[in-house]
Amino acid sequence: MLQVAVCDDEVIECCDMAKRIKEIMEDMKIECIIRQFQSGRELLQALESFDIVFLDIIMQDLDGMKTAQIFRKKAFDKMLVFVSSSREYVFDAYDVEAFQYLLKPVDDKKLKRVLQKAVLKTEKRPQEFIIVSRERQKVKLFLDDIYYFEIKGRVVDVHETEGIFTYYEQIGELENKLRDKGFFRCHKSYLINLKYVDLYNRQEAILENGETIVIAKRRYDEFVQELFKVMRENGGLL
Repeated sequence: MLQVAVCDDEVIECCDMAKRIKEIMEDMKIECIIRQFQSGRELLQALESFDIVFLDIIMQDLDGMKTAQIFRKKAFDKMLVFVSSSREYVFDAYDVEAFQYLLKPVDDKKLKRVLQKAVLKTEKRPQEFIIVSRERQKVKLFLDDIYYFEIKGRVVDVHETEGIFTYYEQIGELENKLRDKGFFRCHKSYLINLKYVDLYNRQEAILENGETIVIAKRRYDEFVQELFKVMRENGGLL
């Protein structure tokens, strides 16, 4: 049975989030126990071993980021989902290895998708990955943990949920590895994970972590086609 914690100093918002999580979990036929906390200190004092923690960032006294830093020292392998009304802390979330960053008000479909992904991860189902080379070593990169690849000549920056991983590879070789795996080269400098596209227009795509990626004009139509394909494969959820 999954143990879920919801921490928000706004009592109504905390109760509402817990209720929505419970309803989604019941719909998914997943048994879970959900506990609510109105402060970071309350959460840190709890003895339960939570699988997933939904944590508001902007709180009085001990804010969510400081709470997460302390929490990580005690539970480095648990999933943290930040919930905030501001994009300001997106990059800080990398430092505490956040699983996801949700902007308030949180859309029901997006919340369900995050919970689905979290459940899959807790069940430790096999994840797709590619193998790359760095400093004469082979490194496994799990695709679900990657928002996008940024290409600078032969240097590749992999923007992951846990930070940025840098290595050397030719773009053609990387594209071949990612073929039919839900990634798309929307610009000469970017290969994005279409599963994480939240919003888009003809000029740019905004990912779920809040980052904005340029879409080349000539690649826009194909980008839309590939995005819809991924949406259909994932039940139409974004």
